[in-house]
Amino acid sequence: MRNGVMGWTALPLILALSAPALAQESAPAATPAPAPAPSPAAIVPVAAPATDEDITFSADSVAYDNEAEVVTASGQVRVNRQGTFVAADQVRWDRKTGEVVATGNVVVVQPAGDKLVTERAVLSDDLRDATVENLLVVLESGGRIAADRAVRTDRVTTLSNAVYSACAVTTASGCPKKPSWQILAARVRYDEQSQSIRFERGRLQLFGVQIPLLPVFAIGTGSNSQGYSGFLAPEIRYSRRRGVELGTPYHRSFGPNRDFTLTPHLYTAVNPAIEGRYRELNKLGAFSVGAFLTYGDRSSYDDSITNRGLRAYVEGNGKFQFDPLWSLTGQVRLATDKSVARFYDLNRDDRFRNFLDLERIDTDSYVSLAGWYFQGLRQNDIQRTIPIALPAFDARVRLADPILGGRVELQANSLAVFRREGQDSQRAFASARWDLRRLTGFGQELLLTGLVRGDVYHSDENELTSAAIYRGLPGWRGRGIAAAAAELRWPLMGNLLGGIQRLTPRVQLVLTPPTANISLPNEDSRSVDLEDSNLFAINRFPGYDRWEDGSRVTYGVDWNLDRPGWSVSSNIGQSYRLNRAEQIFPQGTGLTDRFSDVVGRTRLKFGRFIDLTHRFRVDKDNFAIRRNELDLTVGTTETYARVDYLRLNRNVDAAVEDLRDKEELRLAGRYKFHRYWSIFGATVLDLTNQSEDPLRISDGVNSVRHRVSLDYEDDCLAFGVSWRRDYERLGDRAEGSTFSFRLSLKGLSR
Repeated sequence: MRNGVMGWTALPLILALSAPALAQESAPAATPAPAPAPSPAAIVPVAAPATDEDITFSADSVAYDNEAEVVTASGQVRVNRQGTFVAADQVRWDRKTGEVVATGNVVVVQPAGDKLVTERAVLSDDLRDATVENLLVVLESGGRIAADRAVRTDRVTTLSNAVYSACAVTTASGCPKKPSWQILAARVRYDEQSQSIRFERGRLQLFGVQIPLLPVFAIGTGSNSQGYSGFLAPEIRYSRRRGVELGTPYHRSFGPNRDFTLTPHLYTAVNPAIEGRYRELNKLGAFSVGAFLTYGDRSSYDDSITNRGLRAYVEGNGKFQFDPLWSLTGQVRLATDKSVARFYDLNRDDRFRNFLDLERIDTDSYVSLAGWYFQGLRQNDIQRTIPIALPAFDARVRLADPILGGRVELQANSLAVFRREGQDSQRAFASARWDLRRLTGFGQELLLTGLVRGDVYHSDENELTSAAIYRGLPGWRGRGIAAAAAELRWPLMGNLLGGIQRLTPRVQLVLTPPTANISLPNEDSRSVDLEDSNLFAINRFPGYDRWEDGSRVTYGVDWNLDRPGWSVSSNIGQSYRLNRAEQIFPQGTGLTDRFSDVVGRTRLKFGRFIDLTHRFRVDKDNFAIRRNELDLTVGTTETYARVDYLRLNRNVDAAVEDLRDKEELRLAGRYKFHRYWSIFGATVLDLTNQSEDPLRISDGVNSVRHRVSLDYEDDCLAFGVSWRRDYERLGDRAEGSTFSFRLSLKGLSR
């Protein structure tokens, strides 16, 4: 037997209990006959009561020198005490000095998982403290420290002439390799308890080039649950409008669930700025709050006016889960002026959305009480005319018991929209919907739907809305809605080209009487357009303020083919209106006449290498393409090319601002030309001309944005250099070029 468990008094006692001399020393007064020396394969430890100081050990042989009081364990020595594990070819303990010397392939593993590798280590008899020369420390987080000499005292290891890196020093096949980066320091102090490493007189060696660092600095090893505080890697960028930018983030951790980052920004062309962000995760949920503050020109788009003052941008978001059903979600995004966020490259949105939403969700019901506020950032946006939605209430309940075999869902909804200058309107409705799905004996799928709804509206100052089709009539208005729909699908399957195809003809009949629409204000049903996604919808208007009245028949077909390695899916369809009543759809939406335009979508996939999606809408009168959208991706996740093209040629009245035509081309690609190197490029081109959109200032091909970056990334380091050119204008000046440099040393924790 090679191992045993002993009550701890001292390491030599444990090892010597198997030795004849120590066995004689611990024998009773009546001395028995001398015991034979044990063989390496038959070391039998003496049992003792277990305590908190128990250790386990094993060795091939144990020898004891009575005169020198030295115990020597040899041959695959293994010692474990309270999570500290020592392995060596030989362990020698001097009982007089209490010194334990481990030699030959020494490995010491601490309870936290850190590993010390050397050829010789001098340990205290409790294995906690040590003095080591020519060692390698393998941290539990994956980092490594090599040093000429190290002294460990009270869970703190001090190393001299040390080298640290979080990179692997061997390849997958076990061959040695030089890490991409490492830190050389005259003195390194590793605190096991705080999981931090302090460097004195350190230098960064990056691909063999040494870069001076701060005289004293510290990093975290990545395994401290309390987090770390200190400076993060700096951010360096250049843009024509801001000049050279230097950001030096400082991170402050308040625990495992809270932190704060403060980033001063210095610019050569504009005033400095300060940015801060606080994050917290607690028992209710998580939230984040950030702010950016500077002083400068707030003239926004009109550079002829000087309006200097504080410029700020505030954002926050979070969600709190009060119990399994109730939650609160919110988002705040506000700026002091229209251009501060884009000027300082904080984001590129053209509007900010703020909301607070209280929700209750279970398997059969949904309740939402929300409020919305928007800030417009486009040049022609007038903030006092932008609506505020408060409150926005929606509740839905699905009845547990079916009625006439179908599922019933009840809904109640209300919305109040206010403007500081402009039309105000309020809406409330209640509805009930019945759905039934059945399979016929011939394999068809039959879907039956019934819906009834009652609406109440109130609006005033309607004349302040410029587009007449959105105004409605002032005062109180009511509306009743009823609809019945039946849809039949007939899936047909068979073999084709070595694969399986599925052909599904579809036909839908919707019956609904004439319904009041124009007399009611329209706040949420403006961006209407016929697409493949809403072709078979009962109401093809988005939102609730407009209802598609008049009975109609919709027909189409879905087709799918799946073969090993590639697949294709496609659909096409059209609708026909059964009456000639005046329509409420704007000209150009594809739904104005009795026959609608033809819409469809096709998707082709060749494994994971090619993914092509094409959407279209064809004018039913002259076969003009009113919508032409193409999304193509070719390549792998590492090397690929992407093409996105969109052309909307709907010829909608210019007064309907939500349905303006456009033509846009987006190109992007990434080429990985080396194991660690890649180049990325992207561009956005606006192809819209004035014949498509009379409100356009530019005409023809116009660049919107270009981007090119060169990137390197291996298992422990990533850096890149990028250039971005923005052609969107702020005032009378274009945004210009921005150069950025980023460097990430993997394994360095906050």
